[in-house]
Amino acid sequence: MHWLDVEEIVMRTFKRFLVNAGLVIALVVAVGLWVRMPWIGAVAIAVALVFWLVLARSGRRTLSVTQVGLSTLGQRLGASSVIVIGIAGVVGVLVALLAMAEGFQSTLQRTGSDDTAIVLRGGSQAELNSVLGRNDVDIISQAAGVARDASGKPIASPEVVVVANLPKKSDASIEANVQIRGVGEQAWALRPNVTLIDGRRFKPGLRELVVGQGAQRQFAGLTVGHQLRLGGQEWTVVGTFVSHDSHDSELWGDVKTVASAYRRGSSVQSVTAKLTSPAAFDTFKAALTSDPRLKVDASTTRTYFAKQSENLTKTLRIVGLVVGIIMAIGAVFGALNTMFAAVATRAREIATLRAIGFRSVPVVVSVMLETLLLAALGGLLGGLVTWLIFNGYTASTLGANFSQVVFQFRVSPGLLWNGLKWALAIGFIGGLFPAVRAARLPVTTALRES
Repeated sequence: MHWLDVEEIVMRTFKRFLVNAGLVIALVVAVGLWVRMPWIGAVAIAVALVFWLVLARSGRRTLSVTQVGLSTLGQRLGASSVIVIGIAGVVGVLVALLAMAEGFQSTLQRTGSDDTAIVLRGGSQAELNSVLGRNDVDIISQAAGVARDASGKPIASPEVVVVANLPKKSDASIEANVQIRGVGEQAWALRPNVTLIDGRRFKPGLRELVVGQGAQRQFAGLTVGHQLRLGGQEWTVVGTFVSHDSHDSELWGDVKTVASAYRRGSSVQSVTAKLTSPAAFDTFKAALTSDPRLKVDASTTRTYFAKQSENLTKTLRIVGLVVGIIMAIGAVFGALNTMFAAVATRAREIATLRAIGFRSVPVVVSVMLETLLLAALGGLLGGLVTWLIFNGYTASTLGANFSQVVFQFRVSPGLLWNGLKWALAIGFIGGLFPAVRAARLPVTTALRES
């Protein structure tokens, strides 16, 4: 072979490589933009596509070719089901994992508010590693910006948080961590969302507990009237409360009694205070910062509990995306195989259409539309199944204080929309290359292959 022929082959191969590399890069960028696109952008694209299909001549031809292809779906039911079920699996797993992260984050964020503040020892990241003395509690409770009740007492609750082991309700041989919170007498005024649904409140000075509904569902022996051994002492469950936030996973008792049982002396770990208004937080924080007797950090309870959820929520989302991407790659290959096979079986039909005047664009777009339709069906199926099974599903996991936090999966409309976008992205990639092959295949070759 002449060296000029070799050079020509090398250049042709290199150009083909550059074209393919550019196509892959453009495809990755397009998919990335699509996944991040808000719903209004997707609606605009869909509207523009509909107008093109209805009004443009090439669009009407595309619609005709698409109708012919869709009419043969019944003959390719098994192969088409591979795309639908594969993409449904990707969407279902992705949405379920993200729903777990969103449910956990929502539970912790609902725990706080902008008109309550929590104070910890300076530098503490969570209540478990904070210690405040009795003098600290008095100074914090009297600080500017703290609301007072009808009798003039500051609405502030010094609190102790400890972690104990209790047997799981599902298997008594397995123990898990539960959070016990010792609270002051103003805790109920601080948290008006905490409502007793059974029994009564604990009495100060007695070893009595009220338990959150979530903890009661997860752990054995937390029914009203039951006695359990904690901190080497016998405690009696006297009530059940519901709060619809992370406090649902806790057991509450009198702060002094809990501190005594767990040998905490007169110290506490945090002080939660009701503010006169959300705007009073800056005044409250400035008063604490400027007092030389204190070395504390203050934040609104909304900010504090949102930070407690950050790490686990981020981890769950990363895991969900990684698993989703791995499964999506498999679904893309499934869609590629299916659509290549579909194009091969329709080679004579496509060649005939091109021979009578149909250009490449209608052929490419029609194959893409068919794949996107199957992908959309898979996305809707996966989202529906996930919503039916997991929306409101109760689970528990370790929180920042190494205790079980009970939460519910939250399959929101935003997650379902993201799942559908992933499905359409998979369908787009899976249909693009078979569509391009169908458009590039010479008519004579297509007729011979069929």
